Amino acid sequence: MTRSDELYARACKVLPGGVNSPVRAMRSIGRDPLFIAKAHGCEIVDVDGAAYIDYVCSWGPMILGHADRDVVEAIEGATELGTSYGAPTEVEVQLAEAIADRVPSIEMVRMTSSGTEAGMSVLRLARAATGRDKILKFAGAYHGHSDSLLVDAGSGLATLAVPGSPGVTTGSSKDTIVVPWNDRDALIAACTEHEFAALIAEPCPANMGLVPPADGFLELLREQADANGALLIFDEVISGFRVARGGYQQLAGVTPDLTMLGKIVGGGLPAAAYAGRRELMEMISPAGDVYQAGTLSGNPLAMTAGLATLGKLDDQAYSVLALRTHDLANGLAAAAADAGVEVSIVSECGLLTIFFASSAPTDYEAAKACDLETHAAWCRALLERGVYAPPSQFEAWFPSLVHDDAVIERTLEAARGAFEAVGR
Repeated sequence: MTRSDELYARACKVLPGGVNSPVRAMRSIGRDPLFIAKAHGCEIVDVDGAAYIDYVCSWGPMILGHADRDVVEAIEGATELGTSYGAPTEVEVQLAEAIADRVPSIEMVRMTSSGTEAGMSVLRLARAATGRDKILKFAGAYHGHSDSLLVDAGSGLATLAVPGSPGVTTGSSKDTIVVPWNDRDALIAACTEHEFAALIAEPCPANMGLVPPADGFLELLREQADANGALLIFDEVISGFRVARGGYQQLAGVTPDLTMLGKIVGGGLPAAAYAGRRELMEMISPAGDVYQAGTLSGNPLAMTAGLATLGKLDDQAYSVLALRTHDLANGLAAAAADAGVEVSIVSECGLLTIFFASSAPTDYEAAKACDLETHAAWCRALLERGVYAPPSQFEAWFPSLVHDDAVIERTLEAARGAFEAVGR
C-alpha cells in the first residue's frame, strides 16, 4: 500500500469521501486521489515522492507557479506581524486599490473568503438594488455552492453527474431561471418573460470545460440586461487577472455592473471579492443596509499574497503566458492527431481544455456529450507519465508563468505517449 493509499483510507473515516472538495477525489477518472506533500514552481510532489508537472495549479491561483519566492517572502513578513486581527489593515486597502486600477468597471470592492461567498453576496446586492427576486444563469455554469445558484451547475457537479443537490429547497431555487449558454433565442425569450434582478455569467465559462462566448453573445447579454432593468454580473473568479490585466471583460470590451473575483486575487490563500460601481457597492453595510460580513474577510495574509501576485502580472507577463498557452494547445492538438485520437482543444491566455470530441462544445449539453471514458483513461495515462491534469473533462488546465518551453516539451512528450495509449 502506498502512502497515498494509506492516507486515503484514513481520510475516508473522518472526511466525507476522503476529501474536502469533490473533484479532488478523482472518481471521474476512475482512481483514488493523490495526497500532495509539497510543491514548487510547476511541480507538485506527492507523499510517496513522485513528482508531477502540475496543470491544476490549485484550480487557478498559482499563476506565478507554486511557492513563488516574492509571494512567499511577502507572506512570511506579514505572518511575523500577526495572522488575523478582525480589524481593518492597510494591505486590504492596497489590494482593493490595485483591483480598481486594473478593472475599469470596478470602483469599490468588498472582500470575502471564497467565491461562493462572493456569489451569494453579489446576488443579495442585485436583488436589493432592483427590488426583484429572479436571476438568470446559464446551464452548466458554476458560481459557487450557494442554494440559489446550485441549479443545473457544472464543474464539480458535472463531474459527479448530479443535476442539483439534495438539501437545496424548491423555495431557494424557484427564482433561478436557467437557459443554455450561447443560445440567443433562449436568452431573449427568458428576458421577455421574466423581470430579473440580475443576469449572471462567466464571460468565458471554464466550469464546463472552456466554452467561450459566441460572437456578439456578451454584447447581447449587456443589451438584454439593460432592456430588462436587470444588473449584469460577470463571474471572473477564474478569468479575473488570468486571461488579461483587467480580466475577460477587458478582452471582450463588455462592461458588467458587478464582478465576482477569486483565485488569483488571494495569491493562493483563501480570498475572493465582489465589486462594481460605487452607487451599487455603497448599498452594502455599513455604508448601506445590505448585510454581509466575514470574520476572515480581508485577512492580512491573503491580502498580502494577492497584492504580491498582482504586482508581478504586468503586460509582459500576459504576453508570455499567452504564448506558452498557445504552444501547449498546438502541441497537444498535434500529438492527438499523430495518435489518431479525435479531440478539440480550446484555449485562452492561461486556460485550456482538451475536449474528447470532434468539435468544440458551444454549450453544456455538447460538453456532456464528449467521450468522458477516453478522457479519464488519458488522464490516468498522463499521471503515469508525470503530468497532473485536471481530473475532469469539465475543468480547464491552468498553465502558469513557470511552465516554460522545456516544461511544455516534457508535457507534450507525456501527452504523446498518453494519446498513443488510449488510441490503441
